[in-house]
Amino acid sequence: MSLASTGVVRRLRSGFSRSAATAAGPTAPGPTAAGLTAIGPTTATPGRAARPAVTVAAKARAWAELLRLPAVLTVPGDVLAGTAAAGARPGRATALAVGASICLYEAGMALNDWADLDEDAVARPHRPLPSGRVRPRAALTAAGALTATGLALAACAGRRTLAVAAPLAATVWAYDLKLKHTAAGPAAMAAARGLDLLLGAAAADRPLRPALVPAATLAGHTCAVTLVSRRETEGGSPAAPLTALAATAALTASLLSAPHHPAADHPAPHHPAADRPTAHHPTPHHHAVRTALALGYLTTAAGPLVHAALHPSPALVQRAVGAGIRATVCLQGALAARAGAPATGLLTAALAPAAARLARKVSTT
Repeated sequence: MSLASTGVVRRLRSGFSRSAATAAGPTAPGPTAAGLTAIGPTTATPGRAARPAVTVAAKARAWAELLRLPAVLTVPGDVLAGTAAAGARPGRATALAVGASICLYEAGMALNDWADLDEDAVARPHRPLPSGRVRPRAALTAAGALTATGLALAACAGRRTLAVAAPLAATVWAYDLKLKHTAAGPAAMAAARGLDLLLGAAAADRPLRPALVPAATLAGHTCAVTLVSRRETEGGSPAAPLTALAATAALTASLLSAPHHPAADHPAPHHPAADRPTAHHPTPHHHAVRTALALGYLTTAAGPLVHAALHPSPALVQRAVGAGIRATVCLQGALAARAGAPATGLLTAALAPAAARLARKVSTT
């Protein structure tokens, strides 16, 4: 499933983009290619120089870096928040939608590096493609296969799910191949994340209208992070971090406000599996979880943005982008809790520590 600069897509990915993409873990530069590649016994033939044999583990690690595996844990929360916004419980179709979302996100990651091969050869020669640890043709093939798999999973979840997944896939490919370095880049990245949340509502076979405001909220956050990421390699301007900080404050205020639910005006057909306490009848527990997750979103994103605004060096801007990606998980959880699904919100937020631990083992830069 990504959207701007190449930094966000590597870490996010509103694969959908890069998001912002890049990613759920620390933003410090990753180790060199030599440090990432495990070298096995050398092989040689008469008349040729010895060539190191790459081990299976090294190959697997290269693909994990290409696909930014730590960032994958920021993806399920999109669909879960969309399902909660639709007033439904997660079920089989939700699981299929999560699988589709992950596949489309990872397709965006592989396609991103394929499209940026020449740029990365200069700026990030340690990445899997320019370092030769993954062949460009293999990355492009993987992007196509993951896209096809994602659409197939969406079709299994239902026609309405496929109807959302198809434009999502188109947005991913358009962003990576054409829009990334244009003025439309941040909007494309934001659209991808918003569509990913709507995927959850479609999988629940409920009207999409109640999920439109949460989708716009997630898209707004993604757009702000993407704008910051455009200066992450050179730094130099406090404008983008200040804009993102203002957006973060506004989104936090909206999360803490009393929610309005269009679903209450247009209730979905009754289904026993969907019966549960909802935000139409909020409890103190709902409010407490929503507040905690909203404040978690604010504290995760705001501090690094303040530092980047005061001292917009590349390192601090990169740190702000990484924090914005990690804050996405808290935002997803807060949206689910605000929709009346505090357990889903807490489950989503619990993915953040796992993503951070995985990021310490797999380079995403």
